[in-house]
Amino acid sequence: MVSIWRLGMGLSCVVSLVALTVATAVGAETKEEKIEIAMSAGPVQISENATIMDMDGTILREGSNGWTCMPSVSPELDVPMCNDATWMAIVEALGNKAPFETSTVGISYMLGGDVPTNNDDPFDTTQDPGEPWVTEGPHVMITVPNPEEALEGISNDPNVGGPYVMFKNTPYAHIMVPLGARE
Repeated sequence: MVSIWRLGMGLSCVVSLVALTVATAVGAETKEEKIEIAMSAGPVQISENATIMDMDGTILREGSNGWTCMPSVSPELDVPMCNDATWMAIVEALGNKAPFETSTVGISYMLGGDVPTNNDDPFDTTQDPGEPWVTEGPHVMITVPNPEEALEGISNDPNVGGPYVMFKNTPYAHIMVPLGARE
């Protein structure tokens, strides 16, 4: 997905960039295309100096700021993201269905949006009627230490009209902060 995500962007710019992102990501094959797609996931102030890592772990470009941007998180998904070290640990834990715990706040940008996700179950891959699935548009994800306590009182309803908790009551619980419209 090719877009330049900045927190202060106007909604019309975000919608246009998301459309361009979806069209471009599908055919990305070169190293340069993958780097461009990965960089689109976060604000330029972060992505321009971030390490760019392909979904297989190959480093496409070394970075200097502690952030890692990826053109996607799996071969089936066209969802670039830029993660701090804490979020890279979550991505690894999710990929291995391993426990996760943190003592630091973690931040991830997905300015090109996301694929349909069960808001309650990170491992559910089949959309069944009545389940809380959401296809979030551009957003920031924030994880915190002691999520059961820290996220108390924040709704896990993705349609609440603001930030909400995804994967509540799991080790991967985090705050979703929508930044634009959903597709």
